[in-house]
Amino acid sequence: MTTPWQKRIFADPVVYPDNAPFWQAASEGQLLLKRCIDCSEVHWYPRPICPFCGSDRTEWIPACGRGTVYSVSVTRKSGPVAYALAFVTLEEGVTMMTNIVDCDLDEVRIGDAMQLVFKDSESGQAVPMFRPI
Repeated sequence: MTTPWQKRIFADPVVYPDNAPFWQAASEGQLLLKRCIDCSEVHWYPRPICPFCGSDRTEWIPACGRGTVYSVSVTRKSGPVAYALAFVTLEEGVTMMTNIVDCDLDEVRIGDAMQLVFKDSESGQAVPMFRPI
């Protein structure tokens, strides 16, 4: 775990017109995913074109915020504070790359249940991350 004086600083996300609703929802404490209206597939990362069928008829849907660790890697040498990057498979079926936070990073294992949390970036934008349940 990080000590009180070691706080990781998260970079600001790049907000484009097609992902602005995602970041607005994050600011309100909600994780949004994209679902295709034509083929009903949910996809991650959010984009206007469905990667499954090529349709441009997509919609934003709320995610439940729970998932399991698919893969995890703890990084200690790239900066002053260790951090864990992971792929978390959400209950909706998509797998997203994210950070694991608020825990002893050495205890995180594949298959661990995770819960969505939001951490502020440098400018205060809420960024979705996960912590163990």
